[in-house]
Amino acid sequence: MDHTINPWKKLSERTIYENPWIHVREDRVINPAGKENPYGVVSFKNRAIGIVPIDEDRNTWLVGQYRYPLDEYSWEIPMGGGPLEEDILLSAQRELKEETGLSARKWMEIGRIHTSNSVTDEEGFIFIATGLTEGATEFDETEVLSIKKLPLSQAVEMVMSNTITDSISIAGLLKAARIMGL
Repeated sequence: MDHTINPWKKLSERTIYENPWIHVREDRVINPAGKENPYGVVSFKNRAIGIVPIDEDRNTWLVGQYRYPLDEYSWEIPMGGGPLEEDILLSAQRELKEETGLSARKWMEIGRIHTSNSVTDEEGFIFIATGLTEGATEFDETEVLSIKKLPLSQAVEMVMSNTITDSISIAGLLKAARIMGL
């Protein structure tokens, strides 16, 4: 049996909810066991873009903010949404500037992830940004952010102690640390 062939069959779909950022639908499907059931899917209208800025001393920057869906404060790498039609590097450059005030001369794409692939088709991209220049932030109206500069190794420790729980941040920081030889 070839496990790479789609065992699901979609019978129908209907929109449940939509706003400028997401589209939620319910599909009627035949599952791999041959039974009919509903399946909820959240489609994002942007790509998730995360950036691990690293300076010459191996420091990075984290952004802290209160996350409404979780009802808790979260430390994360700088990130945001990149329109599907926009180049992912341009989205990354904009998000880094908006959230930290940083600009970078060098960019390296280090990952492509699916954030929760059992319920969403959201695709994320992660970059390392180096050759940094500091400037002014340009927060979105929905953002009340704290910015923290710290050694990359300390940010990795925050991942390992579950202080950082955001999936894009975890993937980005661990991959960046591996690439940097930490």
